[in-house]
Amino acid sequence: MTLRRWLDEADQVLIAAGAGLSAAAGYDYSDAARFAELFPFLHAWGLRARYQLIGLPLPPRLLWGYWSVHVDDIRFGARPNPVYEGLRDLVGDRDHFVVTSNVDGLFARNGFVEDRIWTPQGDYGRYQCETPCTRETWPSRPVVEAALATYDAATGEVTAVPSCPRCGGAVFLNVHKGPEYVPDHYVPAGRRMRDWVRDGVLVLEIGAGYSTPGVIRSPVESLVRTLPSARLVRINRDHADVPADLGERAMSVRADVLEVLARP
Repeated sequence: MTLRRWLDEADQVLIAAGAGLSAAAGYDYSDAARFAELFPFLHAWGLRARYQLIGLPLPPRLLWGYWSVHVDDIRFGARPNPVYEGLRDLVGDRDHFVVTSNVDGLFARNGFVEDRIWTPQGDYGRYQCETPCTRETWPSRPVVEAALATYDAATGEVTAVPSCPRCGGAVFLNVHKGPEYVPDHYVPAGRRMRDWVRDGVLVLEIGAGYSTPGVIRSPVESLVRTLPSARLVRINRDHADVPADLGERAMSVRADVLEVLARP
């Protein structure tokens, strides 16, 4: 298979991952059955999937009722994930880096070295002031656990609504949802990646579609264009097309990542 040959020939491997990878791993924001199981109150309201909650204005107690359950489920689970473990095995001991729009921490939780992971869209593992009154951000696990301890599934609400340690105002997770986003915690990893990458890199892009193409899809295409010996493998079930100008340096794999990992 050409993918395996390209991996063996690569000086470096840059894994560039979008939402499709985590969906393949079981964290699908459109999963209606899982939504009904976790959020019975919101399901009774008529909501059917997690993606419907992104940006939806809710009263603070209901807002943190949803987000504390969601983040606990998707970010702080301790169990290993076979899809991410399979990807780690595929890369093996090759020199590699990760850039991902996913904010679920699954790479670091499944054997990838944390200082070789850049998450430009943020991480559910941190939170920030909504104003923001400071550039500082904080680990979110303590406030998520405190909120969960007061969660009432019948109402979908919590009573322990977190607030900013500095100004006492509203807070939210340290993820890119608007101009208030504070990316400072993730900037050093982006610099490390830029210093690390060189010609001959193989970009292994997985599950990056067109919902936020400016985060993963377009930048890696531009990267490969600027490096004459770089290659791009795009693994995507629905949007596997590659730019014609990259010619034989780009490979389209129209498949679920699970199928690719299962191939010898």
